[in-house]
Amino acid sequence: MVAVAEIDAAQADTTKSRRLVITAASLGTIFEWYDFYIYGTLAAFFGALFFPPGNETAAFLASLATFGAGFAVRPLGALVFGRLGDMVGRKYTFLITILIMGLSTAAVGLLPTYAQIGMLAPVLLVGLRLLQGLAIGGEYGGAAIYVAEHAPDRQRGLHTSWIQTTSTVGLLLSLGVILACRQSMDAAAFASWGWRIPFLVSIALLGMSVYIRLRLEESPVFAEMKRAGATSRAPFRDSFGNWANLRLVLIALFGATAGQAVVWYTGQFYALYFLTATLKLDYVSAYVLIAIALLAGTPLYIAFGALSDRIGRKPLIVGGFLLAAVTYFPTFHALTWAVNPALAAAQSNSPVQVAAKDCNFNMFAKPATPCDMARDYLSKAGVTYASAETADTAGFVVHIGSTVIKGFDSATYAAALAAAGYPKTADPAQVKWLPAALLLILMMVWATMVYGPMAAFLVELFPARIRYTSLSLPFHVGNGLFGGFLPFVAFAVVTVTGNPYAGLWYPVGVASLSFVIGLLFMRNRTGSRIAD
Repeated sequence: MVAVAEIDAAQADTTKSRRLVITAASLGTIFEWYDFYIYGTLAAFFGALFFPPGNETAAFLASLATFGAGFAVRPLGALVFGRLGDMVGRKYTFLITILIMGLSTAAVGLLPTYAQIGMLAPVLLVGLRLLQGLAIGGEYGGAAIYVAEHAPDRQRGLHTSWIQTTSTVGLLLSLGVILACRQSMDAAAFASWGWRIPFLVSIALLGMSVYIRLRLEESPVFAEMKRAGATSRAPFRDSFGNWANLRLVLIALFGATAGQAVVWYTGQFYALYFLTATLKLDYVSAYVLIAIALLAGTPLYIAFGALSDRIGRKPLIVGGFLLAAVTYFPTFHALTWAVNPALAAAQSNSPVQVAAKDCNFNMFAKPATPCDMARDYLSKAGVTYASAETADTAGFVVHIGSTVIKGFDSATYAAALAAAGYPKTADPAQVKWLPAALLLILMMVWATMVYGPMAAFLVELFPARIRYTSLSLPFHVGNGLFGGFLPFVAFAVVTVTGNPYAGLWYPVGVASLSFVIGLLFMRNRTGSRIAD
């Protein structure tokens, strides 16, 4: 009886310890993703605050590019902190990353604007954004590995799936804080100073996260390697100078993380941009719809993580790529009819065309040509338009339904669009809320199907002594480059082509590529020992 009681007590202690590991790693990562995503959520404000005035579309694209810059530097953070994590330890590395993230995020809330310090404002903003990207580059790998190295082999998908929820919960938290701030003050106050509050809140979150993580012990796998003297002395060389391991890195990147990134960001960030910028839904309704999708989707990370312990990681990951690629176009078309049926009807009944001799839209041209201004105006109005060549070198014409307008005149355009049935904003009374929410939830299903098992797949792919470095780089190249620049690339494609759906070719193409590579080269290592 004593032996049984001792075993029960030991099992209870082990279960309690694992719960603390999952909770501490997950909460810290949630707060770090919150810090990272509040910039993306507020990108529309940063164009006017931190970049030169004149061309609103160019300023908005510049703010999206700055958002993408934080993603672009993530691979560098993966290398810096991955090497540190493989040589010094998992715990101390992600303590450093959370400090960098929290302090740089709070600093954004204190930055003076372009109107106050000129070009120094975007320079400082980009610098802080780069620090955020460096920190995130070391955070995810550390948290995922730390949990996985504490988890039972046959429950690794379930345990690590909690880490997978953190990016969505962090985004949801950022939306909630921003919505609360915007609802508590008028629009002018929020645009002037209220946007700073979500950034400053990160100071409190930082203190909480550091306190939680200081209570953790080192990963047992790393601690044992350290005692045995089996850690890598050259993680870069061992990870990328060895073809056998480099091949795994390339499979992880092109067959897994690149596709995962575009599926995840399309279902959340790009969907939010589409609702507000294209369909002209008010921000409160858009945030609520996205929040509903996030809340409905979050438990699915756990469900798909647990399912991957039973059927393997590969079927879920490559299946999610395929389903996303074949459904994005019909899903976004259906979303238009559900959210702004008047806009969908106008696009069908009164098509718009820009006819010019030479009007290759240059979003950064100074000054903008009248033709650029026309296309800029139509893009911001959420209007689909076709481009056509004309022999007339004297100017350009815009066809709005049966109305023909020569040159650029915003008042004339507005009147013609109104007469053709194009709404300025989505009418809440006409929004089909349930279908809209279900369409967004559908995209979340694909995202969770791919992302839920991803941490377990990546951890199982690489040996323990170089796991932090080998895992972090493909994850952050995939998410930092393929995913981080998705809003910028997609919105730029939409602006150039005049087709609000053309930007979807980017995620569809990347998801299709990952489906093919994953199907051919991905191998299931579900439940394998990862301490070896």
